[in-house]
Amino acid sequence: MTFNTNAFTPLLIVEDLQVDFHQQQGNVQAVKSISFQVNPGEIVALVGESGSGKSVTARTLVGLAGDNANVRARTLSLTAHDGSQKNLLTQSTADWQALRGREIGFVLQDALVSLDPLRTIGREVAEPMLIHRLFARSQVAAQVLSLLSQVGIPDPHNRINQYPHELSGGLRQRALIASALAGGPKLLIADEPTTALDVTVQQRILDVFRKLAKAGHGVLLITHDLSVVAQVADRVVVMQHGQGVESGPAAEVLAAPVHPYTRRLLAAIPGASTRGRWLSGEPPLPDVPLTTQENATQRRRERDVAALDVRSVSVDFSRPDGVKHNAVNQVSLQLAWGETLGLVGESGSGKTTLGKVVLALQSAHRGEVWLAGKPWSSLREVERRPSRGRIQTITQDPLGSFDPQYTVEQIIQQPLKLRANLSPAALRARTLELVKLVGLHPDLLLRRPQALSGGQRQRVSIAQALASDPEILVCDEPVSALDVTTQAQVLDLLMALQRKLGLAMLFISHDLGVVQHMSHRIAVMKDGKIVETGTTEEIVASPKHPYTQTLLASLMVA
Repeated sequence: MTFNTNAFTPLLIVEDLQVDFHQQQGNVQAVKSISFQVNPGEIVALVGESGSGKSVTARTLVGLAGDNANVRARTLSLTAHDGSQKNLLTQSTADWQALRGREIGFVLQDALVSLDPLRTIGREVAEPMLIHRLFARSQVAAQVLSLLSQVGIPDPHNRINQYPHELSGGLRQRALIASALAGGPKLLIADEPTTALDVTVQQRILDVFRKLAKAGHGVLLITHDLSVVAQVADRVVVMQHGQGVESGPAAEVLAAPVHPYTRRLLAAIPGASTRGRWLSGEPPLPDVPLTTQENATQRRRERDVAALDVRSVSVDFSRPDGVKHNAVNQVSLQLAWGETLGLVGESGSGKTTLGKVVLALQSAHRGEVWLAGKPWSSLREVERRPSRGRIQTITQDPLGSFDPQYTVEQIIQQPLKLRANLSPAALRARTLELVKLVGLHPDLLLRRPQALSGGQRQRVSIAQALASDPEILVCDEPVSALDVTTQAQVLDLLMALQRKLGLAMLFISHDLGVVQHMSHRIAVMKDGKIVETGTTEEIVASPKHPYTQTLLASLMVA
């Protein structure tokens, strides 16, 4: 696309942006001062941990800060397709409707919330083209298919008629990106667009961003993933507590960070080089050293039977077109006591389905799972119930699994009330013990999930899982939605708990860097099959399968 602007005219200029929110308790200053610009042909990354103000900045730039927001800036301007300068501080509601989609594309992290559940993906992507009258109606369907293919959605002819709930998280995110690109915007603002994506699909999306920049578009990428920043960003702006603390060419900032906060972010990136140290710099539990295993862990490793034994498990599904799909195909795995087995693979590889089979939440069509040397998946639920407490799960989205009306105290006490007839005093004491164990302050017990940060919610989820005194944890993408410093704290906590309690963990993730840091052994899953297994050292040093080699090649060298 050719623009009617000088190559040196910035698409976006932000000078001393400040955003306050009016609340009953008083004003909250979410963005104190941030300045940057995005030029044609450039990818600028805005990075920082949760609460730093980067998402508020993104929403402000598309007029979605909210009615209770007070937005101020010396300059907040956008260069439109026709070369005119738009003052984003003075746009009316109608003006913003004309700008969004056509001049500025916006991609949010949570595709399930952003996509209309009553519209097919095809209609969702077509809407900006129709609203802005970019193509004749007869041409729209072909353009939609082209966009779906461009962002890496397989079999777009079938996907175009599917609804958001029928797609995996990765496919939904790609559909949302296609919708944001449908209006041909000059500037694309992408808020954590690759968080839900596995590394191979992530590369496809990053290629889309690179091509947009090469064609003269500007991209503002909001992310906590510094490996993504290293791969695509021309410049980086680091935010902390609502302020820009460091900025410059991405290669320079990442190679030689000046600000202590930037250095802390880089130190928290997990990978093969971080094995054997705390990512957050200090033990999350004071009485748990990193270099030694407690007796409980060692005893469990010496048991004669595996903690989990997955025997030739297969699970079949039918696609919308009626074709049979082998989601899990003849998978066999063993998990030892006190061990972490990392299960890594792309979206749709079957790893989450396998996790559900292990938890006996999904039936295996063939094969079986044994727990501690005894049949597990083949039992009736009434027969499994006495052993349910031995195996628990930690999911990616605890907010979706919590009752929003429950307090933190009620959430943690749910499994305690199910498995033991505790007195009120004993119940309270055990709750406080669990809260302390996961590093939460007792003051949070009366809060509801919506009033917690992402890291706090994940700690509550861990406390709830530990309430049953499990021996095995199935962790399904437990840190994929967290910023890098919060992720480091949660990973450190899980490692410390494993050493303290002797836990065995099946750690499911699309992030090979996280899996390398956490795991004793790694199993790589693709298209429903395990394509490679080995110790972490073997997988990192000498990957055998081409897919594993692709995963490793995509990682940033820490």
